[in-house]
Amino acid sequence: MPSSGDAAGRRPHVVLIPSAGMGHLVPFGRLAVALSSGHGCDVSLVTVLPTVSTAESKHLDALFDAFPAVRRLDFELAPFDASEFPGADPFFLRFEAMRRSAPLLGPLLTGAGASALATDIALTSVVIPVAKEQGLPCHILFTASAAMLSLCAYFPTYLDANAGDGGGVGDVDIPGVYRIPKASIPQALHDPNHLFTRQFVANGRSLTSAAGILVNTFDALEPEAVAALQQGKVASGFPPVFAVGPLLPASNQAKDPQANYMEWLDAQPARSVVYVSFGSRKAISGEQLRELAAGLETSGHRFLWVVKSTVVDRDDAAELGELLGEGFLERVEKRGLVTKAWVDQEEVLKHESVALFVSHCGWNSVTEAAASGVPVLALPRFGDQRVNSGVVARAGLGVWADTWSWEGEAGVIGAEEISEKVKAAMADEALRRKAASLAKAAAKAVAGGGSSHRCLVEFARLCQGGTCRTN
Repeated sequence: MPSSGDAAGRRPHVVLIPSAGMGHLVPFGRLAVALSSGHGCDVSLVTVLPTVSTAESKHLDALFDAFPAVRRLDFELAPFDASEFPGADPFFLRFEAMRRSAPLLGPLLTGAGASALATDIALTSVVIPVAKEQGLPCHILFTASAAMLSLCAYFPTYLDANAGDGGGVGDVDIPGVYRIPKASIPQALHDPNHLFTRQFVANGRSLTSAAGILVNTFDALEPEAVAALQQGKVASGFPPVFAVGPLLPASNQAKDPQANYMEWLDAQPARSVVYVSFGSRKAISGEQLRELAAGLETSGHRFLWVVKSTVVDRDDAAELGELLGEGFLERVEKRGLVTKAWVDQEEVLKHESVALFVSHCGWNSVTEAAASGVPVLALPRFGDQRVNSGVVARAGLGVWADTWSWEGEAGVIGAEEISEKVKAAMADEALRRKAASLAKAAAKAVAGGGSSHRCLVEFARLCQGGTCRTN
């Protein structure tokens, strides 16, 4: 592949500006390592301390320890009065605090000697003006699916076209992509006054001002959305779109000394274990946790379940026994491992004993399942997760019962329904073959000469002033 360095031999200095939450931070770390180690760029990662969660803090420490070439740029936020938004999600509050502090980035970027920026979608509308003042190209790393990027890009147009009709947000037909049904639209977007909605619409309107947009996906996983975005069908004047996924794992966080999950997996038969995790971002209600526990128990299958019961991990002090129901842990101890410890999800998904991933379908989890060839049983809870679950089903990576409730809707998903879906997915050989074929496509995309590798090479060229292509 061609070199990313310029004619004078200088390396472009790319400053990455993530927002908050592991779903945003992890892909930024992976991009930092990829650009630094394989594409001839000097890279700095902007960090805000303290982080919202312990998981973020540990991840950053592990990243900088393992990859000292990635520089740390600490950014001190301006004072922010969270009482202006009573009851708001702590991660949305951090988005807002960072957005209001964006003007303070100018001196930081000047001192760092940046030649290009890549920021998070949550910060797009406030970082692009700062970059313009600094004379720097500003790119976006979109950390969710291409389908969600197409919704973000088109949603302001949809709102403008339907202004005044009083009907609220309905189905959204995205040009060149497909229809996102009303029930899959992130809950917050149904409220025009919600903090997240105001951020989402402002950022969507700003996307056409970006120098380029990277998205952590690959052609075989989202062929319609990637093609529509790259061909400019979703929004007029759209910048180059680089499908660079799946971004590969960057660091191994130190294992919890109390976590024995890998030893447990080593003792299980091949393709016998259901891995259950709902990510680091949201908690599941106590009632739903108990139904899920009962469903796993009656499925008859072995399982590894990572439990999270609070939005912010620092607040999670509840005991597993009280969360999951009396006697559950004792009844399943011979075929189930339940933990609240951090686990290396990529390591788990690559293990030969794992046959199914029961997932909330956060986008990092979807791309990791695709890269590992593990089928997904989608159980989305909020935000972009129904859109992502639709991607999973369309691609054949997994199954999704789209009538199941999620956060804000009445009712819970019953144990019997969960049990039957788990048993059906575990017995579905066609699903297993399709997931394996997507893993091969993912590996081909990121290998030398693959579509995602070529996109990353072209992005690195763009950062140092070269021309750009998206194929």
